[in-house]
Amino acid sequence: MHGPSRRATAGLLVVLAAASGYLDVICLTRLDGFFASVITGNLVHFGHAIATADGRSLAGAAAAVGGYALGVAGATLPLRHTMPGWNGPTAVVAGAESVLLLGFAAGWLGCAGRPGFAAGLVLLAVASVASGVQSVITIGAGVRGASTTYLTGSLTSLVRRRVLDPHRFADVGGAGRLVGLVGGAALGTVGLRATATWAPVLAAVLVIAVVTVAIGLTRRTVT
Repeated sequence: MHGPSRRATAGLLVVLAAASGYLDVICLTRLDGFFASVITGNLVHFGHAIATADGRSLAGAAAAVGGYALGVAGATLPLRHTMPGWNGPTAVVAGAESVLLLGFAAGWLGCAGRPGFAAGLVLLAVASVASGVQSVITIGAGVRGASTTYLTGSLTSLVRRRVLDPHRFADVGGAGRLVGLVGGAALGTVGLRATATWAPVLAAVLVIAVVTVAIGLTRRTVT
């Protein structure tokens, strides 16, 4: 069974990056400054919270970092014996991410877009688990060095390759994911301003769209 082509996979990863940017801007602006996927930033929060004995920030950092780690572990287990690329197990795990994001949207809706401290911790943990799952899906997509949740490495590689070979623009997919992340964050900001209560739904829609298209392309290659 063959999955989507490398070019199609690169396009799907751009959409996943947009979903990540969209979700992160919601968490960053509405959940005490924490990210769902940028663990470096969350660890900085953790260190600051330890130094200042800020229990609220400690709880948020623990929810974000712990949730992400749980998502990575939970997604790695069913895919540990799976060949790289989009396939049945990958689709199932991606579907699980969609369910988590729908759960996040439902919880957000239940709080009318204004979660208190306790509800905010739960929502942050759910979003972080989903981001951890997405990171594993991206690693297993078959595109070497690709990421849709943490893009520091993508930017580093992009600039480094440009400097080493200025006559050849390499890693177009990496540039696309960077643009996707920024675009997703911009779209998330607009969504929060337009309808804060329903804004998280689009993050789930983006991931569901990726899963649907990937499954469709896989079936097409089989037939």
